[in-house]
Amino acid sequence: TAERIAKAKNLKLALTAGIGSDHVDLDAAIARGITVAEVTFCNSISVAEHAVMQILALVRNFVPSHQWAADGGWNIADCVERGYDVEGMDVGVIAAGRIGQAVLRRMAPFDVNLHYTDTRRLPENVEKELGVTYHPDAASLVRAIDVVSIHAPLHPQTYHLFDEKLLASMRRGSYIVNTARAEICVRDAVVAALKSGQLAGYAGDVWYPQPPPKDHPWRTMPNNAMTPHISGTTLSAQARYAAGTREILEDFFAGTPIRDEYLIVAGGALAGTGAASYTAGGGSSPGSSGK
Repeated sequence: TAERIAKAKNLKLALTAGIGSDHVDLDAAIARGITVAEVTFCNSISVAEHAVMQILALVRNFVPSHQWAADGGWNIADCVERGYDVEGMDVGVIAAGRIGQAVLRRMAPFDVNLHYTDTRRLPENVEKELGVTYHPDAASLVRAIDVVSIHAPLHPQTYHLFDEKLLASMRRGSYIVNTARAEICVRDAVVAALKSGQLAGYAGDVWYPQPPPKDHPWRTMPNNAMTPHISGTTLSAQARYAAGTREILEDFFAGTPIRDEYLIVAGGALAGTGAASYTAGGGSSPGSSGK
């Protein structure tokens, strides 16, 4: 926070052993000339795989079906009453960075129609390669899709983006997977949309606060496939965290440049990945697991 930064007179580097700098007040770091870095891309594929898994779990109604088996039952009718093929569905991502593109590439073999929105449009050759349709904003995207996977940074423009109004504009019976940041969605609006049937399912692994209290409504809301915040914390990803953290620290102490892809703030300004993925000047500028 700005208050802690003000007290930390000798602070020169704020380093995240992973991805996401929303726990650092970037405006305060810029003002103080503090370097902010993270191990960008270290768990991008891990998160993408998790998102694809949760898309399939929701659409195929996996969680309740597994529960029938675990509880000793065999109620096939109840298992399949909410189960569909993902083939032919419209699947979109909010933000087509490293994770968003990885999700698009992994969903393409399922013969779905791919969509995306981002503040920066992908090169034309990439759009053609993926066969993906661009939408200028989230509002137009969500009206055209059955499944949305969120990979945007959390900043003032995405905070509470999925509110009651946006959820109501989606196709009835749509699905949301959110492995970015919980506060991109309005908690109680998601619960209400699931109860009404406007949403057919919600999954993800990000919560607010974290860890969530035992009575957090996302634990018990209907048709959810939530997990703890584990999408980017596979053992494979943890090895990459450690290697990247060591590299950043060694560069910092040696006075050599930190790789641009690891930089969020440097020299009193957004830098590297931060310049492409974050905003500043509007108070706290949260980040994401969606680089």
